[in-house]
Amino acid sequence: MAVNGLRDALLEGLKELHGTREFHVHVLASSPRKHNGLFPFAIPKQRAYLQDILVLLSEQKTPDSPRIIVSGIEASVYNIPTTACAVLYVSKVDGTGQSSAPSPTSTLVRSFLLYYADPVTRPLDAEHFWIQLFARAQNQYLFPNSSDFPRKRPLSDVRLCGWWKKLLTGVAKELDERSKVKPTIRLYYILPGYSELEAINSLRVPFPSTSSLSPAVSWTYGHPYSQTDVRLPCPPPPTEKSNLGHFIPYFDDCPKSRFLDEIAHTTEANGVKSPARKRSRTNTLGDSINSHEVEPPKKEERPLGQLENVSSDEFWERMSFRQECVAGAVTGFFTLGLTATFHRSSRSPLEPQPGQVSAQLIKRVLQTMHTGVEFPTVDLAIRATETLEGAVRGLCDGIASIHTPIIQAPRPVRPVSKRGSKLDIPRPKTPEPQMLAPPPPRTPPPRGNKFIADISPNPFPEPETSLETYNSHIYGSVCVSNAELPPKDASSTEEGGGDVSRAPQVTVLTVRKKKKRPE
Repeated sequence: MAVNGLRDALLEGLKELHGTREFHVHVLASSPRKHNGLFPFAIPKQRAYLQDILVLLSEQKTPDSPRIIVSGIEASVYNIPTTACAVLYVSKVDGTGQSSAPSPTSTLVRSFLLYYADPVTRPLDAEHFWIQLFARAQNQYLFPNSSDFPRKRPLSDVRLCGWWKKLLTGVAKELDERSKVKPTIRLYYILPGYSELEAINSLRVPFPSTSSLSPAVSWTYGHPYSQTDVRLPCPPPPTEKSNLGHFIPYFDDCPKSRFLDEIAHTTEANGVKSPARKRSRTNTLGDSINSHEVEPPKKEERPLGQLENVSSDEFWERMSFRQECVAGAVTGFFTLGLTATFHRSSRSPLEPQPGQVSAQLIKRVLQTMHTGVEFPTVDLAIRATETLEGAVRGLCDGIASIHTPIIQAPRPVRPVSKRGSKLDIPRPKTPEPQMLAPPPPRTPPPRGNKFIADISPNPFPEPETSLETYNSHIYGSVCVSNAELPPKDASSTEEGGGDVSRAPQVTVLTVRKKKKRPE
């Protein structure tokens, strides 16, 4: 399926927003490539096909006003044909705070998730689909220095987890209503360090009433690795002992990936390291004394470290003590699993689709976003929008339109000694360009030299982009002309929500003092 399917789905969802404005969206999806790092500790290895997704949404309030980027999504899609599974990992969702009310971020993310989760529109040959994300509150994720803009109000840790839970609840409810044949939908969430009752009390934000949800759409506090309703992407072989590397996927910028790597490289038990294996003695001729004996058969490949000894329940229990989860802020892991009837096609999972671009093009756009632009004010945001949108259009058209200002330092005149010879003074160098914002956190690759990238040749060439590709698949716009958002009051619902259950009215009683009788 072409990339314009995702672009059109996002524009269709934005039509329902309140207000009068025009939205401009850029959707970059890379062509599939081989990837063996999703389950690097699984035995045998599981091959997947990876796609990078980047969505940039800009807003134009009037036809004469400039565009300003207001929202963005960075995600990765993994396709595992051997198990008919696909995994969508939402890496970053961010806004600049410079949009009109209501903010389009919730609608954009909801339409994005529905496009991949719905079997009718899903561009992957996968019967089982998983959505996974890690919620961690930060002032900015994608747009450098956007937290300095006064109108940007990042969600707190508790409200961010509540926002994701509310959003995924709406996605699951709509998927259940769309399908004629009811799919199997399972929802899971974990707040490390919190029990189920504490998690429920912490996320006390308005949610759709329980009566409006289907019995098939309900949340489970825990992990999905013990259930059998939705097939896991990398289940362990039935004849082998379960290995933690078959259950925990390895994502970039995810604390559970870092913890999994530590468990895989723990070689000590109870604090005592196993002694090194001694080398067999040799005689004076250099031949081994036991050379006449038959060599024992090679041992089977075993899981690294303590992966074979740590269960999924113990993994999540120990995650509660990780510094990233107990640093004073509430973090959450959210998972949506879905199984629905799907008709497979005969095309190769590596075959590029119309509108897809190379992974290097997306990498260049992200590098420009992190090093060349910033969003602390309206003027700088307008300039950043022109730079990024021009970069996407120029790279698609084969024009390197990413201009990096070069500041040339004046050459100082070398002092001359009395004898007329110039002194040997080191010449000053032009400073390297610095990032306008701290570099985004990255999970280091798995340790050890056994995890080597798959370098087998790709039978399909890299997609070649053009201006026609840009106009037909990547860029799109939609004009919105709806009623303005009504003012908020006590009876109104929150933005992006549905029926909100009101809190029960509490009557406060005052204590009447007893009058003393006169003596």
